[in-house]
Amino acid sequence: MNARTIAFGMVFGFVLSRAGATDYDAIAGMFRLTDLHLFGVIGVAVTVSALGFALLRRRGTARDGRPLALERKPMKRGLVVGGLLFGAGWAIAGACPGTALAQIGEGRFAGIVTFAGIVLGAWLQGRRAVSVAPATTVRT
Repeated sequence: MNARTIAFGMVFGFVLSRAGATDYDAIAGMFRLTDLHLFGVIGVAVTVSALGFALLRRRGTARDGRPLALERKPMKRGLVVGGLLFGAGWAIAGACPGTALAQIGEGRFAGIVTFAGIVLGAWLQGRRAVSVAPATTVRT
């Protein structure tokens, strides 16, 4: 990991913190539709990302000179259920992966607990994916 990546992450965490995205009450208010300012924060993030992808697509290459390949991902079984679980976890914990890391940076214990849950969930999904993966044969 290089210094630019770490600096970007620190700035991103600072912006999340200043926008109130690390506050449980703000997240709960967003899901209850009583505090809508985070919808604006998300909207700005989507807009900035869309503009960045549009510029990259127009240029045709990524920053490192490799050809840009933005492909649509196919719909897979379990995606909707996974999305619902992610949303439920976000609503209950009051944090998504990015805000959990920003909470840790703020020194909040809840961020550590949330991050531990994220890591555990990812590990369980990885184990599940391996157990249900079709058997493959290696030809020599």
